[in-house]
Amino acid sequence: MTSAGLVGREAGIDLLETALADCVAGQSRIVLIEAGTGCGKSALVDLVAERAAATGATVLYAVGAPEEQQVSLGVLRQLVNSEQVFALPRPSDGPGAPSRVEAMQAFCAELRELSLDSPVVLCVDDVQYADRESLQYVQYLARHARTAPVLVVVAGALHAPAQDPAFTTELMRQPHFRRIRLERLTADEVALVRGRPEGAEELHRISGGNPLLLRALVEEAAGQQWTAQADGAAGPPAPGAAGPEPGGPFAQAVATCLRRSGPDGPGLARAVALLGEQASAARVTRLSGLDAAAARRGLAALEAAGLLDGVRFRHPAARAAALEECSPQTLTALHTAAARVLGEDGGPVLAVAGHLLAARTEGGPPDCGPAEVAVLRDAAEELLVRNDAREAARLLELAVRGRGDEHVRRGIRVRLAQITARFDPAAAERQLGALLEAARDGLLDTEQVQPLAGLLLAQGRVADAAGLLPDAVGEPAASPLDTLVDASAAVSERLLQSARLTDATVAPLAQAVRSLICSEHPERAVPWSRNLLEEARRCQAPGWSAVFAALHAEALLRMGDLRGAHAHATAALEVLAERGGSFPCAPAAVLIRACTAMGRFTEASRLTDRQVPEGLLTGLYGLAFLRARGLYRLAVNQPHAALADFLEVGRLMEGGRVDRPAFLPWRTDAAEALLRLGEGARAEQLALRQLALPDAQRPWVRGVSLRMRALAGDPKRRAAVLGQAVDALHRSGDRVETARAMAELGRALQADGSPSKGSAMIRSAWNLAKESDATALCREILPDAPLASAAARDRAPAEAGTGTGAGGAAKLSSSEQRVATLAAQGLTNREISAKLYLTVSTVEQHLTRVYRKLQITSRGDLPMGLEPVALPAVV
Repeated sequence: MTSAGLVGREAGIDLLETALADCVAGQSRIVLIEAGTGCGKSALVDLVAERAAATGATVLYAVGAPEEQQVSLGVLRQLVNSEQVFALPRPSDGPGAPSRVEAMQAFCAELRELSLDSPVVLCVDDVQYADRESLQYVQYLARHARTAPVLVVVAGALHAPAQDPAFTTELMRQPHFRRIRLERLTADEVALVRGRPEGAEELHRISGGNPLLLRALVEEAAGQQWTAQADGAAGPPAPGAAGPEPGGPFAQAVATCLRRSGPDGPGLARAVALLGEQASAARVTRLSGLDAAAARRGLAALEAAGLLDGVRFRHPAARAAALEECSPQTLTALHTAAARVLGEDGGPVLAVAGHLLAARTEGGPPDCGPAEVAVLRDAAEELLVRNDAREAARLLELAVRGRGDEHVRRGIRVRLAQITARFDPAAAERQLGALLEAARDGLLDTEQVQPLAGLLLAQGRVADAAGLLPDAVGEPAASPLDTLVDASAAVSERLLQSARLTDATVAPLAQAVRSLICSEHPERAVPWSRNLLEEARRCQAPGWSAVFAALHAEALLRMGDLRGAHAHATAALEVLAERGGSFPCAPAAVLIRACTAMGRFTEASRLTDRQVPEGLLTGLYGLAFLRARGLYRLAVNQPHAALADFLEVGRLMEGGRVDRPAFLPWRTDAAEALLRLGEGARAEQLALRQLALPDAQRPWVRGVSLRMRALAGDPKRRAAVLGQAVDALHRSGDRVETARAMAELGRALQADGSPSKGSAMIRSAWNLAKESDATALCREILPDAPLASAAARDRAPAEAGTGTGAGGAAKLSSSEQRVATLAAQGLTNREISAKLYLTVSTVEQHLTRVYRKLQITSRGDLPMGLEPVALPAVV
């Protein structure tokens, strides 16, 4: 690699060599070298000093330094001492002492005498840091040594404030004066420095063509191997690569340039770095505290050094380096001032809020004034438009500590809880306690109570939400669960069609989906919950994603899709930041039920070990968890423990005005546990009580209630009642519960003297349970049957190619589908003909076409995933 200090400096080198030759020839010359900090002026000074020494000239050399700027004659002393050629004549305040002019005359005479033996080359680097007295001596020499072989080379930084503003002007007045201005390297010159063109443009962009920064950049690139060139050499950062690191060679070079850019350089650089995209010359000037002229000169110096392009750093690493050495106190003061400057200018609220937040993060005052609070609130809303809920929450956490009206603070707390619910439902729930207490004390207005009620509903805390709703005249307000369960599917779908997912609508939309799950058309909840889940993911709101993933899992479970329910319930739990609070009980309950039905008892056991605080059990999700635990305990033959869970669910539901079997049918759950314990009479009473409730008009509630009534009641009527249960459950779309009821019906038919019919029904029930991945139910129906049965293996290729079940059924006509559905339930051709008012011959023709279209050979292979058909009871 060629030395970066001399590339592109050919014209300057030629001028210096000419001046040196003239000096050797006996003439006086003055050369001023100017460049941005780090741009190679010292390299030229060193070069001319080296070549002068090679000619036999006497070289006097000095370098200015900021810390020695106030040391009188410091630079001049360096010059004299560099060769020990003569003692420095110096004025004294004593009586009879020579004046300063006489001392300068003596200095000039000494140099002239010295030049009689050999040319004299006097070099002063970083002249901007030279003391005033030394500059006067050099200036005097320039005027009075015109006929002597003396070459004066002075190098200084562009736009740097001088100790003596007249110094440069006086040099320029001399007839033998020459000026060299060094520009930053071009991209072609950067390529020459590196010896290859690859990556030169990017290195030039980052370094600005500053040779010092370029050397540091190439050194850091070699150490980190950002990219590899064809010859193995390191190149610039690849797109997406980390690039220069804090504290690395490049950052150190930037810091050096800033320190040597004059007393105002570091402060101006910090102002530019802090303001970022909002920087302008006027704002930087105000933030730095400088007058306009000083700021203008300082910014020009930083741009000359290649650090800035206007009022922007060329690279984030340079910007970071400008702030690296700032103390927390300095940063706090700068961020506070930046917020004020941008606020006064009407700058973007996000930028102002960012500085307010940064000031507090660095240890500034914890509270904000009313105007600042307003900015923070506005900025939080802008961040939400960008789906940055976490940063919006940080702004509101600062705003809520601000000075001002307590009512405003309560409103901020409600909004903060809403926003937090987007990414951390458990953290949002922790914020609700104080707000709920304030609402009960009448301290929240309607605009604050409504979102609070929505947050409570989203956490399943129906009773708490109900307590915030206004009562009708003389009557208590309706329970939100009643409103949810009783809403018609049409009303729910209108809301789902018209509302966009926002903080205000997330609870109503979730309620609408749950209403569909509890309705007579639960299958409609599946696409809506899936759509809302996708929308929540687009909003980058993991809390919302968990809500709708849990609802989607519940909808799938309700339809008997155990594998899908398991996957989405697991996903809902995985996106939660923590598992505390009420909400995680919802996906956990679905997951326990799915694992239990699938025979994954070890996994279900781990989930049921979760300790749920007693206070959370009164919410819908806590109740769902308690019921799911009871179902698991029942499945692993712990009927006493299961019964205790079910009865506790019932006690809490009745006490909390949320006793709706469409949501949790605790009575039939308890009845099943009682049957296991031999208490058939109590079990039948619970089933009859559930059948007497309005929710029993819904097919699913009616079906599970009839199944338990049949099992606990008169054995003579069992087959008839189970037939009604099968019909209701089939219409409800719940494949697992349908398979359970069909298996019981098959056993009842066998007990009633219809073994063939009963066996067909049992086989169909087993097939349906197998299709639903209900492994535990399969083992219960046919304990000895291998799960991969011959019929299933034979059917698999046909289903893969043509899609039996719902997909294959799409090929059937409506008449064929009705016949196939009844045949799959175990009805004979004659019974089907009687129910559908067809001849037996027509039924046989329909079945022949069904077998051909579905590529099966017998009734036992008929899939159960067909559209429900409304039927009278099987007798």
